[in-house]
Amino acid sequence: MLKRIMLVVTLVVLAGFTFDSSTVRAEAQKIGVMNIQKVLIESSAGRKAKAVFEKRMKELQEKFKKEQASLVALQKEIEKKSSAWSKEKKGEKVRELQLKQRELQMKSEDAKMELKQLQDKELEPILKMLQTVVNSYGEKNGYAMILDSKVAVLYADSSADLSSEIKEELDKRMK
Repeated sequence: MLKRIMLVVTLVVLAGFTFDSSTVRAEAQKIGVMNIQKVLIESSAGRKAKAVFEKRMKELQEKFKKEQASLVALQKEIEKKSSAWSKEKKGEKVRELQLKQRELQMKSEDAKMELKQLQDKELEPILKMLQTVVNSYGEKNGYAMILDSKVAVLYADSSADLSSEIKEELDKRMK
């Protein structure tokens, strides 16, 4: 999602520039790059969001451990005792195992969706503020454009990397 946003922003910025073949600009344009993932991970707001996300993920993992252990125990029981059971009893236990496996799979998919929604909820205000920070930083420091180094930039000199400065500004504004 973040890559798509930055790609769209990059394309819009590039589309906004019109190049007239009859005149060539002699002035140099300042272009900066930043690693959005690095900024998000290293910023204080990003670390807080990550902690919230990881806490919920661990809670869900603990919840599923018990159910997975129950499934493994039932599967072992079927393997050990199936030869002594009647055909009906064996069929009943196999159906029980399959039902529990489907329930666990559905719960797992629900948990993934919950985690995705939590991640989006936690990142949305940070991304909005990051966009504001990048815009104001670019205007204030005379940049023609600031690109995400992980999306559309094949090479950039390290002196063009603004990640640290953007992260510091984001931290100031997210307090």
